Formats: sequence, structure tokens, C-alpha cells
Amino acid sequence: MNLLEASIESIQQTMDSGSLTAVQLTQYYLDRIATYDQQGPALNSIQTINSAALEHAAALDEERSKQGARSLLHGIPILVKDNYETKGMPTTVGSVLFQGYSPGRDAHLVAKLKDAGVVLLGKTTMQEFAYGITNVGSIHGFTRNPYDPTRNPGGSSGGTGAAIAANFAVTGLGSDTCGSIRIPAAQNNLVGLRGTQGLMSRRGIFPLSSTQDIGGPLTKSVRDLAIMLDQMIGYDAEDAQTAESFGHNFQFLANLQIREKVRIGLLREWMEREEGDEAVAGVIREALTAMSEKAGWEIIELESAELEASLDRPLEGYFVSAYDFKQDVNAYLQANPEMGFRDLEELLALGKHHPKVDLRTQKSMAMRSEDEPTYYREMAQRKVVRRALLRLLAENNLDALAYPSIRHVAAPIGEDQMGTNCRLAACSGMPAISVPAGFYGELPVGLELLAEPWADQKLLDLAYTVESMHSQRRLPRSTP
Repeated sequence: MNLLEASIESIQQTMDSGSLTAVQLTQYYLDRIATYDQQGPALNSIQTINSAALEHAAALDEERSKQGARSLLHGIPILVKDNYETKGMPTTVGSVLFQGYSPGRDAHLVAKLKDAGVVLLGKTTMQEFAYGITNVGSIHGFTRNPYDPTRNPGGSSGGTGAAIAANFAVTGLGSDTCGSIRIPAAQNNLVGLRGTQGLMSRRGIFPLSSTQDIGGPLTKSVRDLAIMLDQMIGYDAEDAQTAESFGHNFQFLANLQIREKVRIGLLREWMEREEGDEAVAGVIREALTAMSEKAGWEIIELESAELEASLDRPLEGYFVSAYDFKQDVNAYLQANPEMGFRDLEELLALGKHHPKVDLRTQKSMAMRSEDEPTYYREMAQRKVVRRALLRLLAENNLDALAYPSIRHVAAPIGEDQMGTNCRLAACSGMPAISVPAGFYGELPVGLELLAEPWADQKLLDLAYTVESMHSQRRLPRSTP
């Protein structure tokens, strides 16, 4: 079979037939990584290769021959963002400060996927501390976008985004605090869901903001996304936030369906906010026009002064994540003394982190105990943001809200990336999905759809409809 762009289901069928093994599949991806990641376009998307990957694949092949497959993920090679703890492999969080740190345990989501039978192929590069959206870190430098290697792949999960777009694995893991799954999905022509806060466990993911952090896959198709999510979601007794998911029994793949004749609200203010936004906005409008013609979607353009005002807050709505970073990293370092740092101040005092993350870390370091009342006010403000979004949905009888995942195409390497729309989901806890909408020149554009809490299945359905009727997935030219 042609393994480029092959889906999880087609790979499983081929392995079940005996004409493909997990060892062959793993070697295929290792060969592509060797060809394209450190030479060729030198995407620099892989931080560490798992030296035991082929051995593990062989064991899974033997298990399949004797007992059959554990799940649809049996023998499927995946890549994992380097802020997930992984047993037997380093977890660097993109920083030279954590070089060699290997926690000896798996993050909860990694453990669940291993139980489902995946082959952990390696770890991907990321924005240092997950604090930014251009995917630069002191341990690896800049990661490049396979659609244009002179540009960034988004972040902070940009290594996973670039690697999956370039077919270095079947699928991979990222994490989203404010756009860190959805932006790389948009800029690498992939699908990525920021689930309802609490949909899956954060345990074992190095924290940026415990209030906003959530893990999730980056995939080439919605069906692959559904298969991954089915194995990842659910209650974890060691992450109290996942108790919110109790009573929501999702079966994403089994219930995936086309949704025609829906009502979608297009957020006008989140299409064009500043100069340079019009190019991406044009691609989004074309995609929604296509959905109107092909699937009978009714598109209603909306404005909301209430929503705008609810997000006009200290640090432009980023106060909570800036405050959380200091508190959460301090707690993580104290719980893991083998990392060698007592707190964030000691960590940053060495000055070894990349200059591109310094402005953000300085904002977090400036937080003091007297900022606590402001923090709790901002936490309460999240209910106001959520209510403003829900009012828009309710008063206009909408199935979802639509806007670009990021209003600018990928910026050149070394330049700041502008145009993020990450706050709508991150500051409300509501789910949002990014799905390929089209291209501006050679650069991908992502359509983001947001819906009410626990409407994650509906969002997958809507993205599946876009993918089925307005398919935009195509190979990047730099990694043929």
C-alpha cells in the first residue's frame, strides 16, 4: 500500500491481511525522519527517537499473530510532544535546562495509548516550556514548516504538527493551553481538537497553566482523530478536573456523522482585527461558502460587543495563564527534585532558556502574592466569557461559531507570529476544533469551530463534514 497519508483504518486492514507489519511500518517512518528531519529541508521536528521502537513493534507483531489486535491503534507508530512524561526517554520541554531529565513513568495519556498498542516512535520538538506559538526552544532551535521551510510550523506543539504533516508517523500528541494544538493544526493542514476542559487527563504533562492545559492528538483526518480520542478520554482519579467528564460517554468513531443544514455563526470581529488579516479571512469565507453550497450550511455573520468586552482584560486575557505558570512550575519542580531546581526563579536565573520565550517568562516571574485577588477576579471572569459565547449560540439558534484558528499564515522563521484567536476556547473551557479550510498560496489555513461544553462529538461531526465535502489535505512539497 502507499503509506503516505495512509489512515489508521487502512493500515489496520493491511496489517490484518499480513501484507504489512508494525516493524515495516516503524522502519518506514524512521527512514523518512532520517531523510527529511535533519537533512533535506531539515524540519527539526524530532527531539528524540525511541531506541526501543523496532523492538516494541516486533513484540506487537507477535502479539497480533497470536491474539489479534488490541485496538485500532495496535502497531500504529505515534510521536509525542516533549512535555509528556515518557518512561525510558527524556522529557526536555524544549529546554537545555531539562536535558537528560527522564522521569521513569508515562503521562496518563501516553500510558493509555501504550495500553491500546501504539508504537512510541519518538518525542517532538516544541516551544520551550510550551510558552509561545513559533516552536523555538533552547535545546533544538527553530522548527520549520514542511509547507514552507522558511516559516514556522506554529506552536507550542509545532514539532508534532510538522512531523505529522510530513508523514513522520501516523499521528501524534500535542497539548493546548491557548492554541497550541489548533495553531499547528491550522499551519500544517491537520485536524486538532481542544476538548472541553476536563475531557482527558493532564497528569504527566509538564504544566504551563493547570487552568487551561489539555492534551490531544494532531491527525491528518477526522476519523484518525476520533480513533485517538476514543482511547484517550475519561476519568483519571489523579486529575480531579476529569471528574467534569463523568456522565459524558463519548464514542467518537462509532457516532461520527455528516451534518448538513446546520447554522453556523461567523464571528466578524475575529476574522479581521488588524492589518494583514484579510488573506486568511478570504480563505475562511470561501470554505464556508463551499459548505453552504455543498452541505446546506446556513452562515450568519455576527458581532458581539459583550464578547469583546468580556475578553478585554489585564494582560489581554492572559493573566490567568501567566499567574498559573509560576505557581504550577514551582509545584512541579518541588514534586520532582531530581530535575535539580527548587523553583522557577532558580530555573530562569541561569539565563539558558531561549530569548524568544523571555518576555513571557518575565511576565510570569513578575507575579506576586498581592496579585492573587486579581487572579481570582479573572477566574470568575471566565464565566462571563462562557456566558457571552453561549448567549451568541442560544440567541441565534446556532450549532457552532466559526472563525480562523489563526488570522495570519505562518510567519518567517525568527519573526513573531501574529493573529491568534486562541482565547475564545481557552478562556471559556469550551471545545474548539481546527480543520483544514484551504491555502493562501502554498500556506495552509485552518477553520476553527467552537460549540457549547461537551459538544465535542458535534465538533468532530462538523469537521468531518468539511473534510468530506471541501477536502483540503495535500502533501507538503518539501517532504515528498
